[in-house]
Amino acid sequence: MKAIGYQYNKDAVSFVQFEQQTPEPKDHDLLVKIEAVSVNPVDYKVRQGIQVAEGSPRILGWDAAGVVESIGEKASLFKPGDRVYYAGDITRSGSNASHQLVDEHIVGRMPRSIEFAAAAALPLTSITAWEALFDRLKIDPTVDKDKQILIIGGAGGVGSIAIQLAKRIAHLRVVATASREESREWCLSLGADTVINHHGKMTEQFQEQNLAKPDYILCLNSTDDHFKAMSELIAPQGMVCSIVETTQSHDLDELKSKSAGFVWEFMFTRSMYKTADRIKQHELLNSIADLIDSGELKTTLKEVFGQMSVENILKAHQQLETGSSIGKVVLTKLDTPEK
Repeated sequence: MKAIGYQYNKDAVSFVQFEQQTPEPKDHDLLVKIEAVSVNPVDYKVRQGIQVAEGSPRILGWDAAGVVESIGEKASLFKPGDRVYYAGDITRSGSNASHQLVDEHIVGRMPRSIEFAAAAALPLTSITAWEALFDRLKIDPTVDKDKQILIIGGAGGVGSIAIQLAKRIAHLRVVATASREESREWCLSLGADTVINHHGKMTEQFQEQNLAKPDYILCLNSTDDHFKAMSELIAPQGMVCSIVETTQSHDLDELKSKSAGFVWEFMFTRSMYKTADRIKQHELLNSIADLIDSGELKTTLKEVFGQMSVENILKAHQQLETGSSIGKVVLTKLDTPEK
């Protein structure tokens, strides 16, 4: 199999293409022939965390769509030939390759109505948004309908699907944040009711627009930059969820008088710790596929950068590192001509 990996180089970002033995699936693993991948901030964060030379290049990438080529002896959810999509497991080899092994419990049936590139844009962000809204914030669409959520960083990959899920599935009133006109229009097109600027004073913007304090806040931007504003804005007995790690200490007592809560979402928790409920990611990806096929949700694909290559992967990392991406960036499969 062919792969593109990162090899530590103190002087430059160094991706290399190489070949290695195609692995054999065992137990509940699937061997997937990859047709498209998308790039996420976790890709460059893992890359930046590699500070010493390793024995072989590290294959990054945790978002893929492809076709099941073979299955392990205990696998039962899929068969060879099935089209699938998934975000994978951060503790295992990534998807920037022609083939990948992945546990069937965290794999979903690919939507039938879209192609591989559009499907590859969805898994990691959909899992993150779904878990944040329904598992961490514990939003119940039948009970919490018409409550208000603030989504900080609405135009990014997670925000683009979170707006749709919050509006169309949870039936919430959605206030999203965006800092440019293009990203503002993107958020509105996805269903946001109101868009404010997270580079401005959000508390003042809520007051100026006579917006009620949000019952829920989903932070997809800098937790450090926005913690104080979130503490001020959250409604009494509300909940705040963030996916962005901190570098500073924050005073949780600021939430105490409101009996408000703070919780983290990390979509790799279930696969990393092999939790007993990790099949929930299989189930929610199947639900996302159904919602795409029914037209309730739409893919968040914004741009295809061409085929996977050293140059295109580096280009995608560099774009994401600017922090100004809208939607998702996708790469198509490695060029692997038949022998």
